[in-house]
Amino acid sequence: MRINILQHTPSEGPGSIQTWADNNGHEAYIYHPAQFGKLPSADQTDMLVILGGPMSPNDDFLWIKQERELIKELLKEDKPMYGACFGAQQIAKCLGANITKAAHKEVGWAEVAKIGDTLVDFPEKAMALHWHEEMFELPQGAELIFSSKLHQNQGFIYGKHVMGLQFHFEPLTRDVRTMVINDGDYTLDHNDLKQSPQEIMDHGVPSENAGLMAKLLDQITK
Repeated sequence: MRINILQHTPSEGPGSIQTWADNNGHEAYIYHPAQFGKLPSADQTDMLVILGGPMSPNDDFLWIKQERELIKELLKEDKPMYGACFGAQQIAKCLGANITKAAHKEVGWAEVAKIGDTLVDFPEKAMALHWHEEMFELPQGAELIFSSKLHQNQGFIYGKHVMGLQFHFEPLTRDVRTMVINDGDYTLDHNDLKQSPQEIMDHGVPSENAGLMAKLLDQITK
């Protein structure tokens, strides 16, 4: 399977998503549309992963609109798709949902709770990394699968093969370090999780998170 990964900033890479792809014998190709303006075509894509970034789906950049056109094509073809943070917002916007400023800015580690029984063999609660101040509405026809103390809409699944999470299970230790040293100032202004860059780095990545990420990807690629 060819997995096309859209990475929007150098500080937010695929992390354990790449590990999952390697372990399952998939070929992963990483595109950088914000930097180079290039995107794969739908017929080049067996699965699409849309990562996070500091931009908003509401920004008026050509590549953001072109990215949504690709997402819409893949939605019609019912191909597996996974979005994290900005990526989840892009999918939600393609499904007709609004993306708005969140009531709470979340930057740091906080627990998310599983909603419903759609997720297979998944714990009721897990610790995730949050790095956002915008949120998606739950798209029509999508099912809510994660909530947190500060925000109800933390994750959704649409059909059987499309998933969007506002938070991050994918970062490995080196990814968290990269996010903190390059974008740590983002934590300092009106962060409702009240965690400093050093506290986020010192927390460490829960040992189970790579496995949880793999479970989610396994589910949408069945």
